[in-house]
Amino acid sequence: MKTILSSRIIKVPEGVTVEASSRVVKVTGPRGSLSRSFKHVNMALTKLGKRSIRMDMWFGNRKQLACVRTISSHIENMITGVTKGYCYIVRFAYAHFPINVTLVEKEGQATLVEIRNFLGERRVRKIPMHEGVKVVRSTAAKDQLELTGNDIEGVSKSAALLHQACLVRNKDIRKFLDGIYVSEKGPIGATTPV
Repeated sequence: MKTILSSRIIKVPEGVTVEASSRVVKVTGPRGSLSRSFKHVNMALTKLGKRSIRMDMWFGNRKQLACVRTISSHIENMITGVTKGYCYIVRFAYAHFPINVTLVEKEGQATLVEIRNFLGERRVRKIPMHEGVKVVRSTAAKDQLELTGNDIEGVSKSAALLHQACLVRNKDIRKFLDGIYVSEKGPIGATTPV
């Protein structure tokens, strides 16, 4: 069964501007700007004054109506990204062989993470970070990295790449718990344990 009209209104906070034209949304705030295309979904984005945006989907079935909430969440995440930013904290877990991590800097910002001595292996794992993601060694604890950035997708995908690079193969994963794991995530200054 199709619903005639499904709408959702997104509030825009002070200091943030949201532009939407032909289903491409651009959000600008104090930390920078993010843009994203939603051309794959048939819906209407309308600006209601300066502080809100309305999404309309006409004659959508159940799966299409789910996209309304999803896209509004994406836009809210973009607004949070340009106001607060996102932080993922990853920790190195090892039983015997200490994981050695080197940050390779290019133009003053770490763009590549090199992992050595994982389970005593000689292989050097090189993981490129997504664009706009800043990686620093944490001062709060030993064997910890902080990934920060405006785009939640870029930060979370970079943390996932670090985790996937250190998966244990051909051994009992209940016993060999070595690896890199996300310990905290969320907006900068308000991270919550995972």
